[in-house]
Amino acid sequence: MKPNRILPDLQCSLLCEDVKQEANGNFILIGVIGLVRVPQVPITAYKLCVFDRWVAGIGQFTEVVRLIAPDGATVLRQNTVKFQLADPAQAMTTVSVMANVEFKDPGVYTIEILVDDVMKLRVPIPVVVVTPPGQGQAPAPAQEG
Repeated sequence: MKPNRILPDLQCSLLCEDVKQEANGNFILIGVIGLVRVPQVPITAYKLCVFDRWVAGIGQFTEVVRLIAPDGATVLRQNTVKFQLADPAQAMTTVSVMANVEFKDPGVYTIEILVDDVMKLRVPIPVVVVTPPGQGQAPAPAQEG
């Protein structure tokens, strides 16, 4: 008996600045993000993309990608994508685009990936305020001697 539904595995999930697709179907990920360094908060990210690749499943599925604030409860963005895998040897790539994401506070934000309400991955994304080079403390006054 052939199964008619197998929940897929999440082969990879990457947060990046942009995703392009070549004419041959291959993907180019631009600016893979593991840590967000900013000069101040609040600050707005023009575009964030979550690149997911699903494998080893059979059936129709609903993927949900959520960006959660540092409080662990506030959902800043949520994207839903429906996809289908006809055979376990197939793979499906989904890209969730989040535009104009405002980071109001520093802290650890979280990306959550679910398929059919089953949590597959939770990725911490620290947002850190860093003083730009050359804009540190004022030089010490010269001492008279």
